[in-house]
Amino acid sequence: MTETRIDVRVEQVDEQKPGRKHPNTCPNCDSHYRDDELAVSLYVCGHCGHHFPMPARARVAWLADPGTFVEEAAEVRSADPLDFFDLRPYRERIAEAELNTGLADAMVVGSATMEGHPVVFAVMDFGFLGGSMGGAAGEKFARACETAVERRSALVAVPSSGGARMQEGILSLMQLPKTVCAVEELHEARLPMFSVLAHPTTGGVLASFASLGDVTISEPGALIAFAGPRVVQETTREKLPEDFARAEQNLRFGHHDAIVPRQEQREYLTRLLRVFR
Repeated sequence: MTETRIDVRVEQVDEQKPGRKHPNTCPNCDSHYRDDELAVSLYVCGHCGHHFPMPARARVAWLADPGTFVEEAAEVRSADPLDFFDLRPYRERIAEAELNTGLADAMVVGSATMEGHPVVFAVMDFGFLGGSMGGAAGEKFARACETAVERRSALVAVPSSGGARMQEGILSLMQLPKTVCAVEELHEARLPMFSVLAHPTTGGVLASFASLGDVTISEPGALIAFAGPRVVQETTREKLPEDFARAEQNLRFGHHDAIVPRQEQREYLTRLLRVFR
């Protein structure tokens, strides 16, 4: 009897690849920054204007009036309902993301004021497992909407996500209707939601609450699509325009209301709060 042997090769996805750029190197002009330099510039390249991913807490600190932000649902954390294991256990990936970002999950929510106007924030952090939305992120967003209704406040959502979190399976996909229903309750209370689409906003997050703002703006160059250019090109086998799915193309097609550089977003959102008051 001949023994059947299976050759298994495991891809080392976490191994440092030759020539990989430092995360603080601008992909457009190759300018390099220290961490403190990026923080001072709001994570925007001073030479070409490229918008780096901005940590959730840093974004809240920039938008909110100093000392007014009170975080909520900080105890909500991701579970591992499927005991998921790919190259590494899901629990291990969560623990690593918590250590790297200092966050409990991919979303930070809480109440604050902007120029004295009450507001509730729901800000995603792409550094936490690619900003993927699992049960914890969906629950935090729903609680943010509830808080906004209770306090009669506007909601400012800043999505930045690769989509639904595959490690939680159908439970992750259930967050799409859950967050949509939460926004609907906000609108039934005649309260506004302002959505700031950061790079990237894709997948199930774009297909749910991210697209439901009363006013939706985006950051320059942000990738905004359900599926990214590589997937679309492989599926259609057609050459795509260079700005495919970028904020600029989405604006031309009327998918959002404006492209607002990060330095101008606080003033822009404050004007919206005055208009919708």
